[in-house]
Formats: sequence, C-alpha cells, structure tokens
Amino acid sequence: MKAYIGTDLEGVAGVVTFYTQTSPGGTGYEAAKRLLTGEINAAVDGLLAEGVSDILVCDGHGPGAVHYESLHPAAKLLHGRPLAPRDVRDAVVREYDICLMIGQHARAGQPLANMNHTQNSQSVDSYHLNGKPIGEIAQFALYQGALGLPLVFLSGDEEACREAEELIPGIRTAAVKRSLSRNSAISLSPAKAHELIREGVADAIRRQRENPLSPLAWPGPFVLEKRFFHTDTADAAADAPGAERVDGQTVRLRGDDIRDLIYR
Repeated sequence: MKAYIGTDLEGVAGVVTFYTQTSPGGTGYEAAKRLLTGEINAAVDGLLAEGVSDILVCDGHGPGAVHYESLHPAAKLLHGRPLAPRDVRDAVVREYDICLMIGQHARAGQPLANMNHTQNSQSVDSYHLNGKPIGEIAQFALYQGALGLPLVFLSGDEEACREAEELIPGIRTAAVKRSLSRNSAISLSPAKAHELIREGVADAIRRQRENPLSPLAWPGPFVLEKRFFHTDTADAAADAPGAERVDGQTVRLRGDDIRDLIYR
C-alpha cells in the first residue's frame, strides 16, 4: 500500500489564529510550520508501523507550510509555488493507493469551527456543488477519488472531523483541538496530538485492509456555485471561460469531469 498525504495548516493543534500564524511574515508562522510538520511525522510513523513505506506528502497550504528540514526521513515532499500543473501531479498521485489529510479545517460558515474557510479566507463566502455545501475536505476527497484514491484518515479540529465523517462514513479521524470560535480553540499538547494521529493512522490502515473504503465519487454532471464576499471578486471570477454570473456575489460553473471543475 502506498500513501499520499495532503496537508493544510489551519487544522493543526496550536494553530488557532489567522494571519499571525498562517501567513509568511506572521510572528507565529515559522512555529506553526514546525507544528504541522510534527503532525505529518506522526502520521508517517503510523503508516510505517503498518508496513506502508512509500509515502508522498503534498504541501497544500497556500504559500506552503511544511518545515522541510524537520520532515520525517521516510517521507517525500511534493512542494514549490506554483505547484506543477494538475495533469503532471495527477500522473504522480495515481501511483498511490490511499490518501490522508493532516491539519485540515472545516468549510466556511461553520459557526464554531476554528479557522473555518474555503480556499481563500478573505474572499470566499461559500461553495456549493450540485446544491450541497462543500469545503476543502470534499474538494480533496472528490478530486483524489477521481484518481482512484479513497480518503481514509483526516486530522484537524473537531468540526473538520465531523465534516469528514458526514462526507465519508467509516473514515478514521483524529481531533487535535476543540473549536470555540473562528479564532479560538482548545488545543491538545503536541505530544498528545501526535499520539492520536499516529494511532489513528495505523488504525485507518488496518481498517482499509479489512474493510476498504471506496474512492469518493458523486454522480455528474456537476454544477459548482462559488459565492464571494465582494462583487469585485465575483467580477473577476465571472470572466473565467464558461462562468455564469448568478447574482452580484455568485458565479456558477458547469462540467462533466469533477477534476476540471472542483478547483476552478
């Protein structure tokens, strides 16, 4: 079994506040990168304990957030900005059997979820796919699902874990912080968070061998509605090929292949 790990920063224990911890130049950014990398390394340990030795980590936070020098020696890192085109990356990801998410947050608008947002925290109000609200968990799971990879494990705040469990019944999750508000949470210690992730990942692999989850797939055709906070952002999005302006703040996109649509 070969494992592909998608990462983000806002779902990591100890990372609870935007900008100071999630943006380059922020006073807590370098420390946040090390916290994320510690959780990634715990996941790698869990995979290794169950015999998974080919592990690729994708640095998925906007400007990048993996502390390369601290990365587990058994992991490889897909990184760089901008990342390679998706068709190039897809050819690599297809070589893997399962995927995991580390450091994930809940979708925009979840009332208690710490650091909730979808894609751009400064411009996006919500995404809906075929009428259902979605966030970055569904985006990742559906895209990798189209490549043949089931999402078998996720770590993040309690609300992100709940979102993943509703999306993919049977997924194994590890909640490393309790959300109180968008910029406040109760975090576990790094050591405890690492323990939960390590044990949860190992359990996810055992479950996958015994009763495998299938790649997430929704029937098409697909309609993606993106609602923005401001009309000028919608103006720019409406200029994309095939985009339809719904109202002052909303743009609609249509497609038959989820990979062509979900990250537009």
